[in-house]
Amino acid sequence: MKNRFATRQSGFTLVEIAIVLVIIGLLLGGVLKGQEMIENSKAKAIVNDMKAIQAAYNTYIDRYKAIPGDELAATMTNRGWPGTAGAPGATGNDGVLNISGAQTFTNAGEQPGFWRALRASGLVSGDPTNNTAAALPRHSAGGLIGVSGDPAGTYGRSGVFVCASGLSTKLARAIDITIDGALPANQIGNDVGELRGATGAGNPLVPTTAAPGGVAYNETNQVNPWTVCMRISG
Repeated sequence: MKNRFATRQSGFTLVEIAIVLVIIGLLLGGVLKGQEMIENSKAKAIVNDMKAIQAAYNTYIDRYKAIPGDELAATMTNRGWPGTAGAPGATGNDGVLNISGAQTFTNAGEQPGFWRALRASGLVSGDPTNNTAAALPRHSAGGLIGVSGDPAGTYGRSGVFVCASGLSTKLARAIDITIDGALPANQIGNDVGELRGATGAGNPLVPTTAAPGGVAYNETNQVNPWTVCMRISG
């Protein structure tokens, strides 16, 4: 006679294992989707910051008939704006915003005057009296936002550019798509369109005067940070 009190063999059935695997898959999918949404949100915020600076730059020119940062310090002081007289804009007023690529993320050249003008006029937020490198804005991913007006060009193009540093490959790709639209089949978009960029060991990576080489956005192989620049004036 079988012992009815014998211990029953325990274990998971195939159905129970399948249910657990489905739940794990859903959780992983939710995590990945959440990460993607966060990255997309950061990319949109950075693009919005860059376009806001573009709008402020053009509004300033329309309102004051001058390039922000290119005016004499005395001109800005005479408007009653706070700041260090004789520092930003002291050699300006020549119709060109002179900020070399090397000065993009150091807040040198005429860039202190650029931020002083836009902040004092209320077109962008920030302290107009702070002319240090620490006064440069930071974007949602923690990198710097700077301006380049190199007479030799920025990434092979002339004009004034707003640039963002310290970007991951995923963020650089998302920003490129947001500004210039879908990438071509080869996934190379850093050397075409309104947005140009490069990846390298420096952080912040200084934009070059030469056009960047075409590089496919590869999140697996590219671990160095990106700098991207969008032209705000021709």
